[in-house]
Amino acid sequence: MAMPSMHFSESPEDPFALRRGASAVLDDQGTVVGWSARAQELLGYPAKEVIGRAWQDLLVDALDLPVVRSVVVDAVRTGGWFGVLPVRHRDGRRVEMGFRARAITRDGDGQEWVLVGAPAAEVIAWQRDRALLDGLYRRSPIGLVTYGPDSRVIRVNRAVEKASGVPAEAPVGRRPREFMVDEDAGPTEERVRHVLETGEPLIFTEQSARARHDPGRERIVSVSAFRMEDPSGRILGVAETIEDVTDRHRAQRRLALLNEASARIGTSLDVTQTARELAEVAVHGLADYCSVDLLKPVTLGDEPVSGASGPLLRAALSPPEHRIPFQEGDVVPLLPDSPQARCLFERRPILEGLLSLRPEWYAMDRRRVEIALGLGVHSLIAAPLVARGLVLGLVSLWRSGHSEPFEDDDAAVAQELSSRAAVCIDNARRFTQQQSAALTLQRSLLPSAASDLPAVEVACRYLPASSEPGIGGDWFDVIPLSGARVALVVGDVVGHGIHAAASMGRLRAAVRTLASLDLEPDEVVAGLDDLVSLLATELEANTDGNGSVIEQMLGATCVYAVYDPVSRHCSLARAGHPAPMVTTPDGQVTMLDLPAGPPLGLGGLPFETYDLDLPEGSLLTLYTNGLLEARNGDIDGALEHLHECLTHSADPLDSTCHAVVDALLPKEHLPIDDIALLIARTRVLPPQNVATWQLPLEATSAARARELTTAKLTEWGLSDLAFTTELVTNAYRYAAGPVTLRLIRTHCLICEVSDTSHTSPHLRRALSTDEGGRGLFLVAQVTERWGTRYTHDGKTVWTEQPLPHA
Repeated sequence: MAMPSMHFSESPEDPFALRRGASAVLDDQGTVVGWSARAQELLGYPAKEVIGRAWQDLLVDALDLPVVRSVVVDAVRTGGWFGVLPVRHRDGRRVEMGFRARAITRDGDGQEWVLVGAPAAEVIAWQRDRALLDGLYRRSPIGLVTYGPDSRVIRVNRAVEKASGVPAEAPVGRRPREFMVDEDAGPTEERVRHVLETGEPLIFTEQSARARHDPGRERIVSVSAFRMEDPSGRILGVAETIEDVTDRHRAQRRLALLNEASARIGTSLDVTQTARELAEVAVHGLADYCSVDLLKPVTLGDEPVSGASGPLLRAALSPPEHRIPFQEGDVVPLLPDSPQARCLFERRPILEGLLSLRPEWYAMDRRRVEIALGLGVHSLIAAPLVARGLVLGLVSLWRSGHSEPFEDDDAAVAQELSSRAAVCIDNARRFTQQQSAALTLQRSLLPSAASDLPAVEVACRYLPASSEPGIGGDWFDVIPLSGARVALVVGDVVGHGIHAAASMGRLRAAVRTLASLDLEPDEVVAGLDDLVSLLATELEANTDGNGSVIEQMLGATCVYAVYDPVSRHCSLARAGHPAPMVTTPDGQVTMLDLPAGPPLGLGGLPFETYDLDLPEGSLLTLYTNGLLEARNGDIDGALEHLHECLTHSADPLDSTCHAVVDALLPKEHLPIDDIALLIARTRVLPPQNVATWQLPLEATSAARARELTTAKLTEWGLSDLAFTTELVTNAYRYAAGPVTLRLIRTHCLICEVSDTSHTSPHLRRALSTDEGGRGLFLVAQVTERWGTRYTHDGKTVWTEQPLPHA
């Protein structure tokens, strides 16, 4: 009998397909009326042995009849049946077969049954595949989307529906840009197109997949895609598996944020800069807005008081252009019971939504709340900045607009971020404290503005190093000497910090002491060399209890010059220091070729004095090596710039100093080393202000000295000082050999008596019975200063008397 025409699945995997299944037709009495070749192949019965016989008698063992009859009853009741039954092969063995039975109606009331069967193993495998396919679309936790050749969605499974919140039928027939935001739809469509065109599968490609109906909700998915083809190679579309990895992506992003914070926060030892780095990092990966508020003492480098009390200063704001009530540098009021106040008091991060602001906050600062709500902020984390047990301030993180609200995990990240940043801020605060102390110490040791001196006009600059290396040991000094002379000194102690500044102060004090002895420049430098060697020995012996050296002064350099405005003579010596420059009144600049000498502290090596005469109005420029190294270490270029700036000898000295600093120091950059600059313009005393007499050692010469001085003082209008000056000239009576008497009129009256003796006069208190010994005592009482200086040819006793007020 011919098989009836029926529609069956043509899938090659379907065991019941006409080309694969065994077919039979039964009448309403169970008699076989049709038998296919595939049935003969599977069961061994040819059609002529089967057709016309009852199928139960032929194909079913007696033991299986109860089961078969139950199946028949169910099939008749429902009009069809599907399942597995045991049947008998022609050779007598028992064969498990899967059957699909369906009732069909012939003309009239006749009914027939069409059976399609296949080996049970194939049917079970096919059922398993069908169950897997059904599970992918109905129960799988991994999303599945299929696209047609036109890149339109054919079907999505329930996992996609659940994750996106969109009904499964909504995307069907639409392209991704119709239900995803444009920024995310573009990569999706490009990915589908690539797989369609090339057939290359994509594995675990991560991308953002935000839905148009909820663009603020972040969703990161991992997509694997492959092209679907039929057996003939016809392209049917693309299938994608989609896994929501948003939580994993956020965890990775948070970890990356903390790693970035470790690299970007604390790059400098500046409190404000560190706060800005914190704000920038937070906005980059955690918040839409960030503000960092520090207790005022912290911004100054001081230790905050306990209890986190005191005003808060806004140290950083990111992005800096957004509209909020308080900008950088403003005092930020702390509202009672606000999240910021709570986080400082409890020392833990506070997570809150600002849309639920309590009425009392609104009443206390209505403008601040209105601006915050106007920005669309909806979520806040306030995290304290606590380091080494000290509360330094707080960081406020805000999210606004379509950004997702903060979660507890975000608060944990904010806590870790603020803890790391707090250590960096406290390091910067402590450095600022030490820097300020060292700078205060150093500035206190440097001279104040030089007063008007008869020998020179002076201008100076001192620029501390940038915060990275710390305060150095550069110094300068202008020291008035006897005879209207002046000593100029510039030096540099190796190293940075408080110890360098303290060592600089000791050297400056030593220079003044040695200068007061009126020693030659090479002798002064040699004395400093001895002192540095002694200090180094002391510091090497000073340990911290663990056997390590606390600080060691490695050495120092200096240049020392003495200028006499009467003779225009200048003597210099240096110890490993850059050579001074001299600018003559005609603008010629020369670097003095005085012997370099070894740096201070090496010991045992000689120093030499260099002598020259300077025309009136010459510039003598002393400086430290920081000036030459400020411009990227280009020493030759720096010397050229310095040479050009010093050619204008007639310009005001302050202008010249300013020009030198501008030319040699890069704009808006602090020097990497301290800079000391001292420029002196020489003066010459007018001849009419100096009187010099050579007197022989005779009995009448003392009277002659008094006559000469009285006459000159009368000529100068200083007759009131005649008596005191005559006391000084009495030193002539105790001189050895010819005597030189000199009077100098500057801001004071200087009287000098020079002879060939090296015996120093001593101040003593004479008894009432003594006939002499009171002269020097009286001189010391009536003069402002007095002293003795030694030369190669003898000594000079000198005094200074203030001029009477006009």
